[in-house]
Amino acid sequence: MSDSDNIIAELESEFVELYKILKFEGLSESGGNAKQAIADGLVSVNGEVETRKRKKIRPGDQIDFIDHHIDVVGKSDEVE
Repeated sequence: MSDSDNIIAELESEFVELYKILKFEGLSESGGNAKQAIADGLVSVNGEVETRKRKKIRPGDQIDFIDHHIDVVGKSDEVE
């Protein structure tokens, strides 16, 4: 078993703001907590620390938060 929790987040739209992914995936109790974690430098996007709370996350992006890894996919990425 891995030390990190791997999550696949499927976007319903073209993009979503970074803090919303943390909230929707249950990694933060609230949007405010998610925003604070981002501001504190605890979140990285595609290997770079990201402090912009409203950064647009798109399919293909990878997010790391503490010991969670999130792969972001779009609806069209589903296997038919």
